[in-house]
Amino acid sequence: MKNIILSSRGLCKSFAHNGGQIHILTGLDVDIYEGDFTVIMGASGSGKSTTLYSLSGMDRATGGQVLYKGKDIVKMSEKELASLRHGDFGFIFQQMHLVSNLTLFENITVPGYLNKSRTASETDKRADELMEKMGISHIKTHLPGQCSGGEQQRCAIARAVINDPALLFADEPTGALNKRNTTEVLDLMTELNRSGQSILMVTHDARAACRASRILYIEDGKMIGSLDLPPYEKQDEKRREVQVNAWLTANGF
Repeated sequence: MKNIILSSRGLCKSFAHNGGQIHILTGLDVDIYEGDFTVIMGASGSGKSTTLYSLSGMDRATGGQVLYKGKDIVKMSEKELASLRHGDFGFIFQQMHLVSNLTLFENITVPGYLNKSRTASETDKRADELMEKMGISHIKTHLPGQCSGGEQQRCAIARAVINDPALLFADEPTGALNKRNTTEVLDLMTELNRSGQSILMVTHDARAACRASRILYIEDGKMIGSLDLPPYEKQDEKRREVQVNAWLTANGF
């Protein structure tokens, strides 16, 4: 039996608009399991990114519960949420949000310095190890503007895991990349998951979703289906793509 690392019950998210309310999430119940590479999919406007942001505490839900380690994220103070984001959670975005006047090495180490779970020298060593693993150690002193999109995203992944997060959130991490860079980033995320990293990713790309061990399908702010998959293996990629695409089509994607 897998351990639940994060769960929501009756999760709701609404936005004020023209004097009324737009309801994005309407009572979402979901369990995210430790060690899984979980992917959320759905049609445009289905609420998949809102789900990710509400589950992570990046955006505060308007109703329901999000439970992590026995605590309700929805009720946490801003200080508690900041602490959660610095330590327990890591984030990767479509737009990398690297600091333009810091080197890649500095972009990676700053969250480590802020977290203070390691000494500065330990953080530097951890950053060097991650840059080697991500294949960007040779450009550690480059500024983001001197690097390709794929190199920047690999830096962003290293930054996201510098504090060894319990759960890594990824919002369309390959959405701005070409095919080659997409494959490289997905390979890195697959390797992270194989080493035990729990991942929750939103994507509109069925090819990216094939890396998942579990796919959740969201429609109108509710989960309507899930698909469990065996560990990803390169030699089974085509068969896996056929299976995933057939399942997505059956769900109306």
